[in-house]
Amino acid sequence: MSEQIKITIDGRECAGSKGDTILEIAKKNGIEIPTLCYDESVKIYGACGLCTVEVEGVPKLLRACASVASDGYKVSTRTRRVLSSRKIALELLMSEHSGDCRGPCSLNCPAGTDCQEYVKLISQGRYRDAVEFIKKTNPFPASIGRVCPHPCETACRRSSVEQPISIAQLKYFAADMDMNSKDPYVPKKAPSTGKKIAVIGGGPGGLSSAYFLALKGHDVTVFEAMPEFGGMLRYGIPSYRLPKDILSREIDQIKALGVTLRPNTRIGKDIAMDEIRSSFDATLISIGAWTSSSIRCKGEDLEGVIGGIDFLRRFHTGEDVGIGEKVAVVGGGNTAMDACRSAVRAGAKEVYVIYRRTEAEMPAEEIEIKEAKEEGVTFKFLTNPDEIIGENGKVKAVRLQIMKLGEPDASGRRSPVPVEGKFETLFVDTVIAAIGQQINAVGFESLEKTRKGAIQTDTRTFRTSEEGVFAIGDAVGRGAIAIAAIGQAHKAAVVIDDYLNGKDGAEYRNFAVKDETYNYWWGYIDDSIRRKPFLSKLVVKDDTFSDREKAPRQVMPCRTPEERRRDFNEVNLGFTEEQALTEAKRCLECGCHDYGLCRDFADCKLIRYANFYDIDPDRVAGEVLDRKTEKTLVEIERTQNKCILCGLCVRVCDEIAKQGILGLVGRGFNTVIKPEFNDPKTIAVCKDCLKCAEACPTGALKILK
Repeated sequence: MSEQIKITIDGRECAGSKGDTILEIAKKNGIEIPTLCYDESVKIYGACGLCTVEVEGVPKLLRACASVASDGYKVSTRTRRVLSSRKIALELLMSEHSGDCRGPCSLNCPAGTDCQEYVKLISQGRYRDAVEFIKKTNPFPASIGRVCPHPCETACRRSSVEQPISIAQLKYFAADMDMNSKDPYVPKKAPSTGKKIAVIGGGPGGLSSAYFLALKGHDVTVFEAMPEFGGMLRYGIPSYRLPKDILSREIDQIKALGVTLRPNTRIGKDIAMDEIRSSFDATLISIGAWTSSSIRCKGEDLEGVIGGIDFLRRFHTGEDVGIGEKVAVVGGGNTAMDACRSAVRAGAKEVYVIYRRTEAEMPAEEIEIKEAKEEGVTFKFLTNPDEIIGENGKVKAVRLQIMKLGEPDASGRRSPVPVEGKFETLFVDTVIAAIGQQINAVGFESLEKTRKGAIQTDTRTFRTSEEGVFAIGDAVGRGAIAIAAIGQAHKAAVVIDDYLNGKDGAEYRNFAVKDETYNYWWGYIDDSIRRKPFLSKLVVKDDTFSDREKAPRQVMPCRTPEERRRDFNEVNLGFTEEQALTEAKRCLECGCHDYGLCRDFADCKLIRYANFYDIDPDRVAGEVLDRKTEKTLVEIERTQNKCILCGLCVRVCDEIAKQGILGLVGRGFNTVIKPEFNDPKTIAVCKDCLKCAEACPTGALKILK
């Protein structure tokens, strides 16, 4: 039996055997010392430099993996000197680590949906599988696919070739195919927990949270003030963009999970907040923002002036809005586009959009502006309401201040400023103010509010000032688009589930909290460090995708302007199956093969350490060499751009596989692992071995089967 020794690690006494390294003793005693190059099956190499520790009485830092412990050692693993050393080592490793932890489309999706994965499934004709995958993060693929401003497409790297992938339109194509199939996808629920949860607000955020909580086995009841569910998806978005039968069918799928829906129930009027709190184990508030913002000009109290969201809500509830023949819509967002196009369909003969900046700066989607123009809407750019003029208490005209763009503000955007003495008058019957919305918190007076009147919450845990009450979306000022509210709903469901299981939320202080879909949440290391986690990204150069054949984006078939302006039937006709397959196959897969999207992301120690030590690789960055991925092996894919030269694969090949095929070639930053896998004998050996890929800590070597 080996002679036993004792050492102290961070003040804790640890037992080991004579001849053990510091790292081995730490592992035996359940203490983690970071390392990327260590593998107990091969000889110690000490390449990554992460396992440095400080030993009392030893002047230099020691590498724990290569330093044999002596009896009585006092080891410190987290001194300032140690942490600084590890941080520098990681920064050097990551400065040349070129590869995507997550696809840029997914990173730009507020719900964290892996767009690349479901687009790939659609390209294979696996529509049901695509919907199953989407519904891990979004229970409304058919609805959201139709109305989402698709920030995922803004980040799509296909635009480096010609045009981005039609990600949103592919989403609702797959959802429609599945919904209309004989066997539509139905997610499986966990066993009942016996816990009861109240969700206040039946919009996309509230219904999504109900969906995710129901799947976890909880008993969920959704309270909604309006007669029907769907929130802004039903009352704020016109049917020509989102047919209400599509929305209703997706809501029915949520109801089928056992979720109880209670419409016409307003908090503070039909039921008190205290009653809900006493009847349920937890409460989530997702009431949206339903009060239109003021345009702050003289005459806005005249009859005929109406808020954008108020106009759309009344329109969709069948109320008489009486807009007359001439309508002016103030604003430049998608709500303004919905309002002006709805006014056209309501019979207005002249419809104007008043926007104080230029067309290039309008936040509305380009397609919405284009289609509004096709339907006869007149745009008055660089104008702003100065006064709404009335006659007998009713709107008669709007006086417009002519504007010009001034100097750029802090964000670089040029601010509009009035042109002294220049005005224009439009004679109109109705003015629709579509410049934003605010929360109406009547019934929630007991909750603390922000300076702007939103419900105050902890940004990590969604907790309000009252125990067991959580809030998300526009109600807290952080749900500007539906997919953002859905993303928060998913995260809140995990937090609430943990709360019901007795967890206090302290773990959400960590740099990243993972749910079952491996979507990283933007969290904090502690209260003094507020930042998004570090993620590796592919270094894209001008010629990175130069070898890709151009394949233009598929054009969505739609009805003619003359036809569509007469009714509220859906404008888009949808992709044919042939179009959808063609479009999905345009996806670059962000290098899932050639450019190295990391399939090992969920278990990657490199990215976990990079975040824990708060690195900044840019400060040591140099030229990043563009090394193509190697695919000549049948079972292994090798991405040199992601290799950190830890040498583990070389040692495994030599010591374990007994082949000696791999080696480090070159000097400095030009060093690579060689030889190239182009020898038939090498391929035959490696095909059945795979030990190097199994040992790789960064995903540079990936087993494909």
